[in-house]
Amino acid sequence: MEEWLQQVRELRVGEISRPKSALALIAAFSRHEAALEWAEQKLTSRWGAAALKSAAFRFDATDYYEASMGPGLRKQFWVFEQLADPGALADWKLAANQWEKEFAEIAGHDEPRPLNIDPGYLTLGKLVLASTKDHAHRIYLRDGIYAETTLYYKDKQWQAREWTFADYRREDYHAFFDQCREFLKQRLRKEPRA
Repeated sequence: MEEWLQQVRELRVGEISRPKSALALIAAFSRHEAALEWAEQKLTSRWGAAALKSAAFRFDATDYYEASMGPGLRKQFWVFEQLADPGALADWKLAANQWEKEFAEIAGHDEPRPLNIDPGYLTLGKLVLASTKDHAHRIYLRDGIYAETTLYYKDKQWQAREWTFADYRREDYHAFFDQCREFLKQRLRKEPRA
């Protein structure tokens, strides 16, 4: 038995551990201010009070969404007081998709998709987003949901990947994500160690 234990130690088998809690970071965009307000109500009903809320940024880095969402889009971000398990990202995206359908049905707007809700999470080292679309850089989670590391934090600043969406390269977004990261640092100091 001792010989076997010694062999296991030499193999340096990795120990499974739970990830640190993350900040649920949710983006919503629309051309309708009421849609962003509605999204915020849904988000706070799920995660509780928002710890930080961004300004509503102009979303004009691409016209990809114009056909389904109309012109003049604005994007807003929220992070929440309650830290979250990053392993629940697929659940968040599934809920977001359902909320988008719900809003489209009740809002009565001409656009087929008057509201887009994109969940993700922020850790001290990265910003991860969920997607329903597969691509070479995306990892399948479950139930048709994928994840990608959109930004990573290095040399005291947010860094883009070659696939990072154009708007996530913006300095004003990064300034907000810096605030989120500082908030997370403070929250993690208060969280009990496992």
